[in-house]
Amino acid sequence: MSIQELIASAGDRLTPTDRRIAEAIIGNPTLLAFGTVSDLADHVGTSRPSIVRFAVKLGFNGYTDLQAQHRDQVSNLLSRPTHRIRQHQESGRLRRSLLDAIDGVFESLPDERLDALVKPVVGARHVWVISGETSQAGAQKLYTGLSMLRSDVRLVTEQEMGRELVGARSGEVAIVIDFSRYRRHSITATKALAGAGVTILAITDGPLSPLAQISDAWVHLKIPAVGPFDSSVPAVVAAELIVARTAVLLGDDARERIDRLESLWQATGTFFDDARGTSSET
Repeated sequence: MSIQELIASAGDRLTPTDRRIAEAIIGNPTLLAFGTVSDLADHVGTSRPSIVRFAVKLGFNGYTDLQAQHRDQVSNLLSRPTHRIRQHQESGRLRRSLLDAIDGVFESLPDERLDALVKPVVGARHVWVISGETSQAGAQKLYTGLSMLRSDVRLVTEQEMGRELVGARSGEVAIVIDFSRYRRHSITATKALAGAGVTILAITDGPLSPLAQISDAWVHLKIPAVGPFDSSVPAVVAAELIVARTAVLLGDDARERIDRLESLWQATGTFFDDARGTSSET
């Protein structure tokens, strides 16, 4: 959801001072993206606490969160792949960006937050995994890991969305992974699932994301650019944390399922090493 849409949704709760702040932000988006809380307060002619209260009304913890999310979106608009590809990114800077993003995943998913996200997955009848294009690596990791731990996990592709989701109902869970620029099919599918009573868990890039507005719980990840494209690393790390915690909460059920899988793999010679070992003994 854009800053304009957030302001519009909070319109009936905005004071005259809030409306002046909103007009300043809409008229000069870079003021919010790159200015301090004092800069914005001075520009509007109000106090810093008024700016903070305005940010809270839009659903943020404070001005810093509002600014960080808006800055990411402004930077993304100014840095499309065609622009990024012309920019040289030295390896040291890329390394720092990726390490910061990985640290950010752990900050966004402390143990208590991770448990709150995973518990619905453990008890759900079905689990749907949906993603945008740049988050497919994380979605595939999530689907592969969860499907080895429990039954009835589906990875929903854009082409199969209608057929896969036609039977979705209350008591099921959808994990949706998408970041700006959001794919239309992931938002459409999520809205349809929410309308069917499915619990929505979103992994996205902040409260301005349209997924944050329609989810029961969501996690904010920072997605750095690597070369011309957004990094898949944070989504994959988040997926691995979710899978690992799911295995812990499922306990013996997960261990027994994995043991059965191992037996099937060995019986069918699924892995090259198994097949080689069998042939050497005969």
